[in-house]
Amino acid sequence: MQDTPRPNPPYPADDPRFNKWRWQWRRRIAIAQHRYPPHLVLAGARILNVFTDELVEADLAIDAGMIVGIGVFPEATERLELSGRIIAPSFIDAHFHLESSLLWPPELARIVVPHGTGAIVTDPHEMANVAGLDGIEAMRASTLGLPLDVRFTVPSCVPASEHESPGARLSAQEIATMLDWPEAVALGEMMDYPGVLDADQEIAAKIWAARSKRVDGHAPGVRGDALQAYAGSGISSDHESVTLEEGREKLRAGMMLMLREGSSEKNLRDLLPLVTDATYPRTCFCSDDRDCHDLLTNGHVDEILRTAIGGGLDPVRAIRMATWNPARHYGMPEVGAVAPGYRANLVVLRDLASVDVEMTLFDGRVVAREGEMTTDLPKTVIPDALRWSVKLAPIRRSDLALRREDATRAIEVIPGQIVTRGIDVTPPGAGETVSPAIGEDLLKIACVERHHATGRVGVALVRGFGLTSGAIASSIAHDAHNIVAAGTNDEDLLSAIATVAGSQGGLVVVEGGRVLAHLELPIAGLMSDGPASDVA
Repeated sequence: MQDTPRPNPPYPADDPRFNKWRWQWRRRIAIAQHRYPPHLVLAGARILNVFTDELVEADLAIDAGMIVGIGVFPEATERLELSGRIIAPSFIDAHFHLESSLLWPPELARIVVPHGTGAIVTDPHEMANVAGLDGIEAMRASTLGLPLDVRFTVPSCVPASEHESPGARLSAQEIATMLDWPEAVALGEMMDYPGVLDADQEIAAKIWAARSKRVDGHAPGVRGDALQAYAGSGISSDHESVTLEEGREKLRAGMMLMLREGSSEKNLRDLLPLVTDATYPRTCFCSDDRDCHDLLTNGHVDEILRTAIGGGLDPVRAIRMATWNPARHYGMPEVGAVAPGYRANLVVLRDLASVDVEMTLFDGRVVAREGEMTTDLPKTVIPDALRWSVKLAPIRRSDLALRREDATRAIEVIPGQIVTRGIDVTPPGAGETVSPAIGEDLLKIACVERHHATGRVGVALVRGFGLTSGAIASSIAHDAHNIVAAGTNDEDLLSAIATVAGSQGGLVVVEGGRVLAHLELPIAGLMSDGPASDVA
């Protein structure tokens, strides 16, 4: 992987942009040698060096959005005195599903940038499962001009398996097209690990299309010979480890180990002992899925860092894992460090151990201060097609009937995890059909196809929700994002499903036929078009 801070510009010498680049290049060289004053100097702070794991007290000179030099710079067009502060690279979330924030990208930027986030590597496979390439292109367009680098990993498994019923499919040719985008840094998480282990030819075509870029992994519980085969197929990372032994095997297989700390998946503390002097260059942090309430209340990568540091990790090393390590892994050579030739995407901290963010800079501009954005965000148009993604056939009570012969197995929810397990059950009663057994925490769960109005409904039993009345429903249901509802009775289940469909997606709580809470998610049934505070 290339370590140089910035590649040569991708345009020929007769292109007018080359003249601009050459002028800025010559100016930076002159400023570094004190022949001209820089535009901006951040003075008197301690600068966190990810290459030497040290803090160096010095001035930081910035011009045309780039770091020019570190040293003593007494003159500048603008000077910010930052004595007692720490300057670090802005943080990078190495694997993040933007849709899981429930926010359209500009609104997401509004709440994460003040927490010091400078870049996210997002896999938009939720959008892809609903709206395909058109949906991803709309999301991509909405990220342009943001004070946040949004890099894409191209969804590799849409559908996630042939058993899924998504709204769209992505072909190998469409994947190859997206991999050519300048914002694309990898092929997205290869969730179909059984297909990889079976040497599926379509998967081979996708991995071949990404041969010049990384391929992200998704291999929960995959170990031993299966892991050797999976890593050997060309897959270079994994964020699904939940035990030390599993994570250690993946490190030994040469994979980048992403320590995940999301809203519902919290694996960081369990995996932290794997970060050692030998392994830390091969580790980084990710949130995977973090909703807007969590982001607003607790934070983003800064909160992940606080958790890691609170668990005993050295703060300087932790910040390297949130900056340089993911930047290097994904081939983002212009970010992730505070050094000459790097973009001035920076975070200013009051305190290192508590990761107390005072301000965030993007391309040399202060874009957030004291928890608030200080710059306007571009407005984007949300395509009508994304606002009308729920197409539901009429659903009747008879569609929710569950035959006793089909109810000997149930889904069991595991608290704090996104994986579930199957359990054997014997529902009470003697009729041909089965009803929820509240005393045994056996509820009815239904999955309703909502993309093509086929009228298909799947029904089963689930344990672990703990509901004693009413029903809940959601149009967010990984990975195909049909409508899923769980409840204590059929009437409330039907009401919850109808409410979600009527708002073109959302989350709802129903009891006794009354809607107690309802969050509308009209963008592909996944995201809100409202402000983060309302959504949270």
